[in-house]
Amino acid sequence: MNTTMSHLLRHSLVLSAAVVLLAGCAEKAPLAPEEISPAAADLNGGKASVPGPARLLVTGLQGASGSTIGPGGALFVTEGAVGRISRVDPETGAVTTLASGLPPSIIGIGGAYDVAFLGNTAYALVTLVGPDVGGSDVVGIYRIDGPDSFSVIADIGAYNLANPPNTPFFVPTGVQYSFEAWRGAFLVADGHHNRVLHVTRDGNITELRTFGNVVPTGLATSGNTIFMAEAGPIPHLPEDGRLISFSPNSSRVSDVASGGRLLVDVEFGRGRTLFALSQGVWDEVAEGSPALPNTGALLRVNGDGTFVVVSDALDRPTSLEFIGNTAYVVTLTGEIWTIANAARPPFGQQSQ
Repeated sequence: MNTTMSHLLRHSLVLSAAVVLLAGCAEKAPLAPEEISPAAADLNGGKASVPGPARLLVTGLQGASGSTIGPGGALFVTEGAVGRISRVDPETGAVTTLASGLPPSIIGIGGAYDVAFLGNTAYALVTLVGPDVGGSDVVGIYRIDGPDSFSVIADIGAYNLANPPNTPFFVPTGVQYSFEAWRGAFLVADGHHNRVLHVTRDGNITELRTFGNVVPTGLATSGNTIFMAEAGPIPHLPEDGRLISFSPNSSRVSDVASGGRLLVDVEFGRGRTLFALSQGVWDEVAEGSPALPNTGALLRVNGDGTFVVVSDALDRPTSLEFIGNTAYVVTLTGEIWTIANAARPPFGQQSQ
């Protein structure tokens, strides 16, 4: 199949099979000062702000994919393999269950794939569970009503069936990679249908922005501006791994940065520092095969549209969050890693 998202789906299936391949060490070495871009220099004293080593916080998550920071400052992670949303204490790594009983993945990926909050209410993005892939559940957004109860608020699968994309596809209900709470509603990135949807809490779905064959993945927002990561088509060349920005009231799409292989997320850190998460170097075995193990990286955006590596040798990461100046990286191996001191003082020197 020649659509970009066909390879993303196959890519994800192969990655899911690799979940049992755990990282071989519990700490990764930080970058040496001489390896840090001059743009990473601390403007308060001229000394480099060196990120800490990547440290293992959590293991044993099942089908980990999406994440968010929720009430109380805790980290919440979806476990699609078992239809669960877990709460993670960011200090101790203690894992407790927020909600269970959501549709689990049935083809190796999908199920409860991402999590977001509006106020104190959690919502799950559920994908690849419909009849088109052998399932019988609703593809869409589920409101969490209790530890084991939920309500479907938006049937994205039905919308996609009634409103197919202009780009080639082979999963009619789409593959929704991430969603983001925004102005009392949600933005949803559909990596298979190459578009971003706007979804309200009463189930109204509209197409906010359509793209070519770019494979939308992670989302972040700042005011009226939406930032989006693109995985890019195979062979996942660095120039195709891009961050872009756009607003709902304009047709303009701006390039923010490029040069990251297989970008899967975008997030703001402390101040206005913008980061991207790279899965790594594609192994070139076949269409849909994953990045090579331990080639992922946390990237910081420079004002000139380039990236500087904050932490490398990450093993197939999927999602990124920040608490203070510490990055939390979720991986398909079921782990969460932390990277301290990710942004540089005085914070916010990166320009849009």
